[in-house]
Amino acid sequence: MIWDKPPLNQDKARELASRYGLDLLTASILARRGLGEPQDMFFFLMDDPRFLHNPFLFVEMEDAVERILGAKEEGEKVLVFGDRDVDGITSTALLVSTLTDMGIDVSWRLPMGDESYSISLEAVEEFARADGGLIITVDCGISSVREIDRARELGIDTIIVDHHLPPDEIPRAHAVLNPKMEDSGYPFRDLAGCGVVSKLVWALRLAETEFYNEPLTLLNVRPGNDTFVLEAALLQNLEVTDRLVENLVPGMVEVEGTRLKKFLGGRILVYDAKPQEEMLRRIFGRGADISLCDLAPEIAGVFPSTRGKSLLRLREVSRMGRFREEPPGELDVFINLFISWVVKRHPKLSDGHAFGLDLVAIGTVADMMPLRDENRLLVRSGLKLLNSPAPRDGLLELLRAQNLLGKPLSSRDIAWQIGPAINAAGRMGEPDKAARLLLSSRREERESLAEGVVELNQKRKKIGEELWELILPEARASFQRNGEKLVLVCDPRVHRGITGILASRLVALFDVPAVVCAVLEDKIVGSLRSARGYGALRLLEGCGDIFADYGGHDFAGGFNLKVEDLPRLLRRLEELLPEIVLADKGEERVMIDAEIPPSYLKPEIQSVLDFFAPHGEAHPPLTFMTSGATVESIEFMGKREQIHTRLLIRAGAHSWPAVFWNSADRVGRDFSQDDRVSLVYRIGKNYFQNKETLQMTILDIKRCS
Repeated sequence: MIWDKPPLNQDKARELASRYGLDLLTASILARRGLGEPQDMFFFLMDDPRFLHNPFLFVEMEDAVERILGAKEEGEKVLVFGDRDVDGITSTALLVSTLTDMGIDVSWRLPMGDESYSISLEAVEEFARADGGLIITVDCGISSVREIDRARELGIDTIIVDHHLPPDEIPRAHAVLNPKMEDSGYPFRDLAGCGVVSKLVWALRLAETEFYNEPLTLLNVRPGNDTFVLEAALLQNLEVTDRLVENLVPGMVEVEGTRLKKFLGGRILVYDAKPQEEMLRRIFGRGADISLCDLAPEIAGVFPSTRGKSLLRLREVSRMGRFREEPPGELDVFINLFISWVVKRHPKLSDGHAFGLDLVAIGTVADMMPLRDENRLLVRSGLKLLNSPAPRDGLLELLRAQNLLGKPLSSRDIAWQIGPAINAAGRMGEPDKAARLLLSSRREERESLAEGVVELNQKRKKIGEELWELILPEARASFQRNGEKLVLVCDPRVHRGITGILASRLVALFDVPAVVCAVLEDKIVGSLRSARGYGALRLLEGCGDIFADYGGHDFAGGFNLKVEDLPRLLRRLEELLPEIVLADKGEERVMIDAEIPPSYLKPEIQSVLDFFAPHGEAHPPLTFMTSGATVESIEFMGKREQIHTRLLIRAGAHSWPAVFWNSADRVGRDFSQDDRVSLVYRIGKNYFQNKETLQMTILDIKRCS
């Protein structure tokens, strides 16, 4: 294993520490990881969900909201159709609960049994027979051209809420919300499906307030050199749509002679009206018709710390300036105060439960979305809800069934326990159990469903282990046959619900893209997981004319095809082998975030670990290196064979419990008791008997020379 510690720009680290009030170790890790830009730091340091991107940045968000409000007004039936995985199930539960709360006649549907991914013609036609008027697809639909066209023919509108990579032909839906579309208007492409749904839910919550679709002008005037500087911002749905700055000489111009005229169509809001009105009258004359709405008293009622302070004073203490290349102006401070005031004034815009951040955290982590930009804030806020005394009822029962109640939950718990349990319901053909668990209002039903979901997960694990042993010979033969560039397993014994899990395990074993297919009566369904920098969709697109349907993310996808088309698929994959270019494997490398001298390795490092949490895709746990530690004791451990070790590592004044997986054969060869060693490790929390302690996980170890 190669220990790779990237060079550190010490000037950058010191600048980050000074600018953001960080300790030097935290700043150094940020600099080494290339996370020092203001946008990066914003989502590390800001905790309030009000700082998330505005949902109305989606170009078609207003179209979606208006259509749903129209369905409510007309009493139309609405169908929410979701995918069967964790992201789809959480998306479905979130949107259905919101529409129900709004008084909309809503039903929902997920692919059951061996039904295909995404909405089907059968589902569309069945909904039409029930006199349905609107279908909303969640975590699916972006590839469903034929099904959405059929809905149009039957007089049904559709709204697509998805995050999968769009194909060349986009369905002709009433509105499409997908951040991966180039013209979506949204600034962050890597939301999970449930993240996009939460944006729609927040927009619907805003539509219940007096600020929805009302043009508002925020105005601020300040003295200049023999002039006055007039600044204005036009807001709609809490998003700035236009701005102006003008230098005006008193008595030399009328309102009609300025660009301000286009900003006067709605209410004019100011902060501290008396001096603002006085300056405006000096500019435009005493006879000018000026009507201002003073927000300073209203804002002070919600944020008492602002009382009696001017915008200039508030700018001096604002935290927002740290995240800008140039200091914020007084109008910037006013805009931020106004939006914060609106959000705080309407709890459904600020309460994470109201727009489902607990479900968003689960779906985002389970769907392996990168934990950067606003995904960090979404997951961090969702984890707070999961760890609150009163989590969502359905999740409470699931946590109880998994013996997780009372345990501090992290993104790792979502990835390894909560997500897989929900996912198992879909993989085993019963995603409705997990959805009903999240939606049910009856405790007895939730208890039964939680137990059922956990049982399905146990069943899924058992089937997976049995099938793993069965497919390995075929996988090894395929690996050799395909020039060690691709593994393909197509076996009628494979359960369609675990093709993705098996493909992931094959990638971990062979480190090449892997395809696993399940052969059903009338079709073949498959999952693709990629590796070593090769995009999964490139392979799927190369076979697109063979598939009945396909889709996915950059490095994971799924498909289905007719049984009789399997030989064509196998030939096509063989033809595409020369185009599969994989990054060189080389010797395994471990990236080191910081070297910690033994005397500095103290329990207080917990604060650094907490700063960088949560961890997940594109943001792995911190990896440290320490030289000159001592191995105080060694124990062997393992269920069947004792192939792992448990160590006690002495570093400075502290001894650290440590685990070192698959290391038993290295004892006596690479390290022994009482050796002085250099080690690469991660520090995590071990929760046992209601007690939480810090523990090392050793990645590699070497004797000190």
